[in-house]
Amino acid sequence: MSSVGHDALSTDAARHRALVEGVGFAERFFMGESEVQKALARICAALDEAGVPYALVGAMALNAYGYRRVTVGVDLLLTREGLAAFKERHLGRGWVERFPGSKGMRDTEYGVKIDILLSGEFPGDGLPKPVAFPDPGIARRIGNVAILPLERLVELKLASGLSNPDRMKDLADVQELIRHAALPESLADALDASVRDAYLRIWRVTRRADDDRDDG
Repeated sequence: MSSVGHDALSTDAARHRALVEGVGFAERFFMGESEVQKALARICAALDEAGVPYALVGAMALNAYGYRRVTVGVDLLLTREGLAAFKERHLGRGWVERFPGSKGMRDTEYGVKIDILLSGEFPGDGLPKPVAFPDPGIARRIGNVAILPLERLVELKLASGLSNPDRMKDLADVQELIRHAALPESLADALDASVRDAYLRIWRVTRRADDDRDDG
């Protein structure tokens, strides 16, 4: 067999393996048994036990609000003081920094990436703007997890996607939340003025597209 043919078979085998693994992960995720969900429960319990305020953000929070989306990482909002306190207590005891001095960590039991966002910093391009990451003390409890309120999550997603072309997925997340969680047009009133028009544009386009689909 030529090297080209062998390489093609190797590539096909790798793609098939990736497909099978991806389907398996998605199945575990939607059953609530994936590594990322176990890692989330583990770090939230550790933060609660240490008395460190936090708020779940990112794709895992989207799932809690009605948009079911698979993800392989955990995004948490902390204060600088909270992150320092957690690292002092738990670093090297189930969690490690992704590189020396990084905000982000990795769960050593499940191999899951933990991304940390800090209160007071800015979403998207990181530059100062009217919308900043809030204090995690505003989080609401859903089950055993503290989650950023819906309007603040939408606000951050919009500010991120509008300011950073590499974060367009955040705008798509808002659209899917509007669709799957039936977010109302009136939610715009609870958002910062800097992102309100963007929310209304996305809401109207999504509503129009859904109405057209229903008519068809």
